Amino acid sequence: MSLVQVNFVSKKLTRAVTFNAIIPMKSDQPLKTLYLLHGAVGDHNDYLNETRIKRWALEKNLAVIMPAGENNFYIDQAFKNEYYGEFIAEELVAFTRKMFPLSNRREDTFIAGLSMGGYGALVNGLKYHETFSRIGAFSPGTFLTQLWDNPQSLADRRMFSLAFFDAIFNDISTIKDSDRDYYYLTDQLIAKKVEMPSIYLPIGKQDFLLENVRDFYHEIKNKPIDIDYIEDEGGHDWEFWDRHLKKFIDWLPLESSQEELHSGNVSM
Repeated sequence: MSLVQVNFVSKKLTRAVTFNAIIPMKSDQPLKTLYLLHGAVGDHNDYLNETRIKRWALEKNLAVIMPAGENNFYIDQAFKNEYYGEFIAEELVAFTRKMFPLSNRREDTFIAGLSMGGYGALVNGLKYHETFSRIGAFSPGTFLTQLWDNPQSLADRRMFSLAFFDAIFNDISTIKDSDRDYYYLTDQLIAKKVEMPSIYLPIGKQDFLLENVRDFYHEIKNKPIDIDYIEDEGGHDWEFWDRHLKKFIDWLPLESSQEELHSGNVSM
């Protein structure tokens, strides 16, 4: 297994960017790949520092790409000339497929994230449904209805200020019926009768986003969407995300890898 940190100049963001990559080495086939998005106030090192993602990637022969998304919710921001959605789902996918032996098949390509990254995985997984076949949205920021109807309440519930959301979305009134609106994206895909990604959606029973995620699930559960919704013990924290990252990887269509040499299995 190789752990690589890469810096390159992104045309979509017009500046240098960084991502981490876990690349299993013992495979004679193109690798299935997970693009894994961190949460707000985090960075591309979060999963390496807080979860056992390296072990699971090795066990399942899964390449994992972990980009830095800053606090921008992984959406296109034309008003700032920064296109995070296009960066994640187009530029980063193309760049990593050229750099590493990754599969270019939809059925081998997945996207997931937690909190802010869960929102980013959801909207980009739906928008770029021809690229991603499965979505993992862990404790996602599915609070758009609340943001439209009662935005001050978000600031009162451990959330960011309204100025923060305005800086991200420019004008929160423009989100509805746009490619940043997961309800709109879902309805568009259903109307077009295209193959929609399957969704793994876990939320902690002690998470402050529980009601938001529950409302989102109840809104879409009767639509023709393959979704696994789980309410489990836990909060908005790494203990919960570490556990469900493992469950998500087990949920993906992966096979266990052949044993690869590492420090835990060297005989002396």
